Amino acid sequence: MGRHHADHAGPGQALVRRADQYPTSSSTLPSLVLLMYRSACIADASRVLVTTGSGYGTALACARLGADHITSVDIDPYLVSAARQRLADTGHHPRLEVCDLTKTLPDGSYDRIVSTVSMPTVPVSWLEALAPGGRLVTTLARTGLIIVADKTGDGGATGYVAPEPAGFMSTRHGEDYDDILTDDAPLWQTAQHADGETVSTSRYPLMYVPDTWDVRSTLEVLVPGIGHRQHTADDGTRTVYMLHEDGSWARATAAQRRDSPTVHQGGPRRLWDGLDRIRTWLVVDGDLPIRGAAVTITPEGAATLSRRGWSAAIS
Repeated sequence: MGRHHADHAGPGQALVRRADQYPTSSSTLPSLVLLMYRSACIADASRVLVTTGSGYGTALACARLGADHITSVDIDPYLVSAARQRLADTGHHPRLEVCDLTKTLPDGSYDRIVSTVSMPTVPVSWLEALAPGGRLVTTLARTGLIIVADKTGDGGATGYVAPEPAGFMSTRHGEDYDDILTDDAPLWQTAQHADGETVSTSRYPLMYVPDTWDVRSTLEVLVPGIGHRQHTADDGTRTVYMLHEDGSWARATAAQRRDSPTVHQGGPRRLWDGLDRIRTWLVVDGDLPIRGAAVTITPEGAATLSRRGWSAAIS
């Protein structure tokens, strides 16, 4: 978390994460790294930019193409330094740079950009750095959506949402995240204890949105930036919370797993009502249009998902 790395824990020690802390790096599940690389359709001569983390994915790319073809980047100077040593120990010496992925990339033209860090949207700098016909593969932050897109002649890109879901940590701009709702944050206190401006009974049982894929992804696309928490009391009563930086919040509580929860909501938006609309959509249609959606990205980085007459802008 932040500047605390697992590498720094002594023998028998463990880093303990509080509810208001988020991990800032991890060793990605190997199958997910391979899924991203397969989606990129990497060729023998591809010049590839990847994300660093532990260095595992970079090592795979080096083994496939040779280190001369690989540029690897991370926001965290320690992670870059540690990965450089690990890679050198295995005989790989790619280009490694400390870099904020949302801003200017290291100089070069890349045939493939593969990010195992989730992005809020596709940065213009990626489109500029891609060679003609190049491909980018990333996930959208707070979703399970893998975006695969090929650069078009106008400098934009077109592609699709991959059929398999994947989730990675969101990109950050420094040693820690800026927007964590801490335990003493006023909105979190309100969500736990206040009566709602509206109080209702949901038509569906409790859902903890981060445990889903298509519902979570659709909600994030339509209402970006919702934070989620849950709590189970000693008597088994479950409570799920939704919080948004605009001051919106929802608290849904149910005594039994299949009970319809009582929902308190406040702020400018009714977050739980939005969730229930998506769940109704899923019940009626059998799936959500986010699955398999087409992706269009303008040269200015404006992205749109669309399928079956539905569309949503990613900002």
